Amino acid sequence: MASLLLSHNRALLAPSPGPLSRSPNASRGTNIALSHHFPWRSSPSARAKTSLSPLHPWKFLRNQSHGEVPGPRRAASGSFIPESEPQKPSFLEFVTSERVKVVSMLGLALALCNADRVVMSVAIVPLSQAHGWSQSFAGIVQSSFLWGYLMSPIIGGALVDYYGGKIVMACGVTLWSMATFLTPWAAETSLRALLAMRVLLGVAEGVALPSMNNMILRWFPQTERSGAVGIAMAGFQLGNAIGLLIAPIIMSQAGVFGPFVIFGLFGFLWVLVWLFATSSTPDRHPQISRYELKYIMKSQKLPMPDIKEPEKSRMIPPFRKLLSKMPTWALISANAMHSWGYFVILSWMPIYFNTIYHVNLREAAWFSALPWVMMAVLGYVAGAGSDMLIRNGTSVTSTRKIMQSIGFVGPGVALLGLNMARNPFVASAWLTAAVGLNSFSHSGFLVNLQEIAPQYAGVLHGMSNTGGTLAAIIGTVGAGFFVEQMGSFRGFLMLTSLLYFISAIFWDIFATGERINFNGAG
Repeated sequence: MASLLLSHNRALLAPSPGPLSRSPNASRGTNIALSHHFPWRSSPSARAKTSLSPLHPWKFLRNQSHGEVPGPRRAASGSFIPESEPQKPSFLEFVTSERVKVVSMLGLALALCNADRVVMSVAIVPLSQAHGWSQSFAGIVQSSFLWGYLMSPIIGGALVDYYGGKIVMACGVTLWSMATFLTPWAAETSLRALLAMRVLLGVAEGVALPSMNNMILRWFPQTERSGAVGIAMAGFQLGNAIGLLIAPIIMSQAGVFGPFVIFGLFGFLWVLVWLFATSSTPDRHPQISRYELKYIMKSQKLPMPDIKEPEKSRMIPPFRKLLSKMPTWALISANAMHSWGYFVILSWMPIYFNTIYHVNLREAAWFSALPWVMMAVLGYVAGAGSDMLIRNGTSVTSTRKIMQSIGFVGPGVALLGLNMARNPFVASAWLTAAVGLNSFSHSGFLVNLQEIAPQYAGVLHGMSNTGGTLAAIIGTVGAGFFVEQMGSFRGFLMLTSLLYFISAIFWDIFATGERINFNGAG
């Protein structure tokens, strides 16, 4: 009996493999699970790096509270017992996760993207007065950004699919920050130099949204992607508000070109942080916890191909196949309409309030900035609502159609209300409704790019962006000529409203949330 008690006590006192265990079997089991989802991690150095990665503090607490040991458990026979599905993270776990840090950096980049872009919408008023530019010529100067933006999305999207979003985004931010920083020099040199800097700004910013889509596709499961896009695009819209509100203040203290210098310097600082704090895929991130990595892997609907792997990533996409499907044209038409309304409002609203309601430049900036704050808020609300619909069983196709319909019909109705406004406060309310409801498109066509062709999400985004940029050029330049000929913005707003309604019908007929085979026959 004494010997039995002694052996029992020894068994109780023997160390058990806990979350911090580094036993060879546990490590090997974890890496077998990783290799199943990430084939490129099969090298010994990669396995060693994964097995020794530090645990995230809330992961340790989570495993302790549930009595779980990270990694697959070994049965008595020596085979591995499959792991249970990872539980949905709590709010605290989500906001402290590495993927939220990545999307926050993306949101900050997109804020800089729009702030650098929108400064000219404020500066165009004093520049036009100083140089004697007409409204039509001012529209040409503003649209010069779009000339460059037209050139890069397709090529940039292909580069994003091939090299990953991290490197391409870093190059893009570097170039557009340089173009912004050099704009004062260009404006003092010649009109050609100014237009060249605006074109370079457009070329560089053309890779921003494809890079954002690529990073979210790799870092977020499908049930979180709409919310992640909402966070990133909230930064995009806040960039408009920041540019419109801060630019007049800086101009009053540092001159017309002060905002260009300050925003350009902030862009260079962002690049330094981005390069050292992020990775293209979660499995390459040195600080990610095994719990978060497992959660992302288990929740992904597609294998994550290695960057630069020839058999997984084609440098030349199948353009003919992509254009042969109606869902592709639904995306292109949706992006075109979204960009038409977006850039017309972004470029002309300060002038609209200045000419229609005779408010000064700073007041016009405030009236024009409020809608973009609302767009940032409603964009996140739309993303969270979209994710909730999908989790509750609504099909992805129905969810995307609901969100996009709100994103088109809502602004169409609001612009009709804007046409009937009789004072700047009512006009600002209608404009806020139009721009805010337009953000539902981020949970419509913008997320849909990742769903119908995840392996070509970057180039598909580039193709749709090209259509959107063409529409934006026509809308931005056309608004200037329309106002000169008709003497009013109202007719152009009615035309834009009609186009919104037509685009909503086209989307609801041809869009889908299902993955489409663009590589097979047919």
